[in-house]
Amino acid sequence: MTGASGPGTWPGHEPLEAQMVVLGDLSEVPEGVTGLPFLTQLSDRGPGAEPVARTAALLVEMPVEIGPHGWKLADHAGADSERARAFLREDIGALAIAAYEYAGPLTVQVVGPWTLAATVYLARGDRVLSDRGAVRALAESLAAGLAEHVRDVRAQVPGAELTVQVHEPLLGQVAAGVLPTFSGMSRLRPVDGPDLVGGLRPVLDTARDDGVTSVVHVGQAWVGIAPVVLAGADALGMDLGLVDAGWNATGWELIARAVERGTTFWAGLPPAAVSRCAGADVRGLADVVSVPWRRMGLPAAGLADVVLTGAGADGRGATTVSPAEVRSALATTVRAAAILAERAAD
Repeated sequence: MTGASGPGTWPGHEPLEAQMVVLGDLSEVPEGVTGLPFLTQLSDRGPGAEPVARTAALLVEMPVEIGPHGWKLADHAGADSERARAFLREDIGALAIAAYEYAGPLTVQVVGPWTLAATVYLARGDRVLSDRGAVRALAESLAAGLAEHVRDVRAQVPGAELTVQVHEPLLGQVAAGVLPTFSGMSRLRPVDGPDLVGGLRPVLDTARDDGVTSVVHVGQAWVGIAPVVLAGADALGMDLGLVDAGWNATGWELIARAVERGTTFWAGLPPAAVSRCAGADVRGLADVVSVPWRRMGLPAAGLADVVLTGAGADGRGATTVSPAEVRSALATTVRAAAILAERAAD
């Protein structure tokens, strides 16, 4: 059945309220749709609650702290690390209450190793990305931390069928070598394809070993598709534009090849066009996936395996809308999934 989910970020300051809304709205879905509730991330609570800090808090034996340019590796754990871990414990506690006796799909989110390495700085130096040895250590540390995180979530929600959403919005910039150095006077060297694959594998292998489905979101970076597929991700996530503006024959060719290899497709939808008379253009959102899908000659029945998420599934987390607006967008995603499920049956 066609899936519907979200990126994990949610506005506000009340994790229990947010978690109950998400579980409720994605548990009661139309026939033909599978709702995939997610562990909410409330970045509005401040430093330590945003996705980068939340993922950095999972790192094993690699403490972090807030530095001049954001989060950086630290010599020892301090108040910044503890605050991030405390927010994560609070969110898992809220999940345990909201999902009491719940059994079914559930997704958790981490920032991927390449985006994390491109965002977090060394204790004394440039971005972690500038040191390939540090990148390898970070990927392995994240894999170990993810294994602990999965155990913690399963302990609170034993009936959960877990999927980990690995957000890699900077993967394309890492591959292109366009990220500035600390000084801003030059750019970090590009990372080639085999290294991109190798950096993703520790996290994806850990997920597989723990019986967790993995999906890697690459934002709008078509160049990220091949490394994600070759690294063994179960699913590929991409943010799509409207049909006319977002059509990219080369990109959709790569998506088609991934689907034909057995990789599930998670489509990040753009905001729906809204009219005063008809409301959100839900059919237009379904077209964002189904029209290019058919142009590429993919079987309509395969639309039943697609998962739709809301716009901006990049995992970096800034929220500028109200909970009501996000909830409305989530409902629109569910309705678009129902239309896609109907088209899969045609």
